[in-house]
Amino acid sequence: MADNTITFGCNLSVDNFWDLPEFAKRAEDLGFDRVAIGEHVMDGNPPRPTAMGLPAMAAAAGATTRLRVLTGIVIAPLYHPVMLAKLVATVDQISGGRLDFGIGISGQRDTRAEFDALEIPVNTRGRRTDEILRAMKQLWQEDHVSHHGRFFNYDDVTLLPKPFQQPYPPIWVAGRSDAAVRRAAIAGDGWYPYLFTVNRLRRSNASVRDMAEQSGRDLSRFHWGAEDIARALCITGNAEDCIGAVQERIDAGVRDFVFGFLAGEADDYFRQMELFSSRVLTHFK
Repeated sequence: MADNTITFGCNLSVDNFWDLPEFAKRAEDLGFDRVAIGEHVMDGNPPRPTAMGLPAMAAAAGATTRLRVLTGIVIAPLYHPVMLAKLVATVDQISGGRLDFGIGISGQRDTRAEFDALEIPVNTRGRRTDEILRAMKQLWQEDHVSHHGRFFNYDDVTLLPKPFQQPYPPIWVAGRSDAAVRRAAIAGDGWYPYLFTVNRLRRSNASVRDMAEQSGRDLSRFHWGAEDIARALCITGNAEDCIGAVQERIDAGVRDFVFGFLAGEADDYFRQMELFSSRVLTHFK
């Protein structure tokens, strides 16, 4: 799916709604290409209720047949690379190769609480993520892996089965910082910016291309994503505004969209999904 095809997904953003299979089935029936969910171990203190991305997407995959499932995003520095690589390979296998592995460092929220709870220094999260990415790629492709890095050390590790997608699921690097752009260009298979203006999207996409070219990387199968909050303009009869905003981002280089519809209740969220599907998706598909 990493070509010039335009894809549309939706990110479940309703608090205290846990029926991921129902959400995924509705999205598949409405013609969406993927679903996503974020994650936090402890989102602030006191925290709001949150799920973890990989088990949630396993549930979504089990309820569907063609829908891709995106971790949007896994907070990589909260994990050990061996455990995270094993979880990713498991979900990719049980989904039949439908996993898109979105990762980030949780850099835009006050999420120190979850790092403290897991005894991980929050100021190491970027460097940890870079090391984790290198380590996981080796674990997914090799046997009897040994690794001795700044944060992680292990010997003779073999993870079986390997991921369904070879050599591993596409890694979508999320973020808003220059470091995230660099990480996507050098180590990712996709760039997944959050709430960027059209001009910032263009600039960040150009930066990814420039850095990747300097590193000698081929981006022919790269995912150019964007996550936006859709304000359900279709409800007020402004489907044309939604279509125009999507087209602007397509012109800026976006190919993979993920929308987080603004709704306090699941029924309202599902209504917005239905409106978007009938009045916007049909224009592009």
